[in-house]
Amino acid sequence: MVELSWIGWIIIGGIAGWIASKIMKTDAQQGIILNVVVGVVGGLLGGFLASAIFGRDGGGWIYSFIVCLIGACILLFIVKAVTGRRSRV
Repeated sequence: MVELSWIGWIIIGGIAGWIASKIMKTDAQQGIILNVVVGVVGGLLGGFLASAIFGRDGGGWIYSFIVCLIGACILLFIVKAVTGRRSRV
């Protein structure tokens, strides 16, 4: 099993964050840096949830990408739910 370096996490996080922003329709509001941040934070969130649910801490590139993508979608859903309920004046 190959461990990912921090460069690998940034690349996977950026791609996962970008695809998640397309899925959640927030791409127009985000730039490349925010996509990477959302993907990496989503990867942490997804990794925590995956290890809690499946008892699995790691995998290869594909597993890591899927976990990052799901985590990024969950993160964007939460952010949209929190910020979308503000009243517009």
